[in-house]
Amino acid sequence: MLSSSFRKSSKVAPKQPPQHLSDLNYDVCIVGAGLSGAVLAERYANVLHKKVVVIEKRSHIGGNCYDYVDEQTGILMNLYGAHLFHTDSEKVWRYVNQWHEEVPWIRWDHEVRAVVDGKLVPVPVNINTVNSLFGLNFRNTSEMTSWLNSIQKKCDGNCANAKEMAESRVGSVLFQKIFASYTKKQWDKDASELEPLVTARIPVRNDFDQRYFSDRFQALPKHGYTKWFERILRSDKITVQLNTDYFALKDLKCGKTFFTGPIDSYFSKEGLPKLEYRSIRFEKTVLRNSGFFQPASVVNYPEPNVPFTRIVEYKHFLWQKSDFTVIVKEFSTDDGEPYYPVPKKTNIALYDKYKELANEAEKKSSIFFVGRLATYKYINMDRAILLALEMFEKIENRTR
Repeated sequence: MLSSSFRKSSKVAPKQPPQHLSDLNYDVCIVGAGLSGAVLAERYANVLHKKVVVIEKRSHIGGNCYDYVDEQTGILMNLYGAHLFHTDSEKVWRYVNQWHEEVPWIRWDHEVRAVVDGKLVPVPVNINTVNSLFGLNFRNTSEMTSWLNSIQKKCDGNCANAKEMAESRVGSVLFQKIFASYTKKQWDKDASELEPLVTARIPVRNDFDQRYFSDRFQALPKHGYTKWFERILRSDKITVQLNTDYFALKDLKCGKTFFTGPIDSYFSKEGLPKLEYRSIRFEKTVLRNSGFFQPASVVNYPEPNVPFTRIVEYKHFLWQKSDFTVIVKEFSTDDGEPYYPVPKKTNIALYDKYKELANEAEKKSSIFFVGRLATYKYINMDRAILLALEMFEKIENRTR
């Protein structure tokens, strides 16, 4: 068994040799090679044939979706936590499948379990979850729906915080068992301190469906996210500059700029307080095991006596084979790369001040802010893609 802090360095090389970017002119400069940045780069290069540079401070493309094949085990795994693609948007689904012959997507219905009261139960809450935790014997949606109606604490669309929202969906007891401590560990905040949107995302099922998502389209890229990113950024119009700090560049000449990093880092000299983010520390363990460590790819640990939030076993994804398995424990933390904007009222009010600065910058300098960190919103992958597509279409007055 090998345990380690999960800090593998990428071997992805820059697409082109390092250049003095300040000596060059670009139609479009994009800061960040994650989903938002890559989609915008692809659109400008392939639709409008613009000269584009993508500037990325990390040593790889793909942002937090970046994955790689673990050298010791041969297992394809994510560096920054499991990423599951799902969408109801046909527009987004068509977009990601444009290069299907080279980088195909495979149907994947994600399932999650949670350890609660010493039992392994499905999440989201469904009939099996309730029967297991409460010793009941519901057999159909009618019985489950009636029970949910009896325990839900409705707030009629006026939930004041994440606690009220959760209790309006699963009641007080299930909230305490599955969500209260998990929320505290993930955000270092009581659910009553967070905005309702945090728990509005909690799916609740009145049937036996054990899938985590209910979207029409659910898939994983057959060869991994990194291969998909490499394909969409493959254009002689696109320069990808890795290991580069955008703020260290002098006199970079850009027709338009799209910034996908933390908005407070862009306006750091304006004197406003920093926005609050949460990060994740990953603890990787390699085990010699031709089978699996756990029964699902993701197992949550919502109880307060466990320091981590979940364990991800990447071998499950795409039914991989190996004489080993890799498990990764995730610990939420305030230190490290900013992953999640913290959705509470004071942060949202502060972001509004940054948004005013962003609006002025857009008018004066054609600088646009896009993506999770730049708009200080927790958004899923499909939403990030859709917003990037819509931004391109709006700015350039084009439709797909």
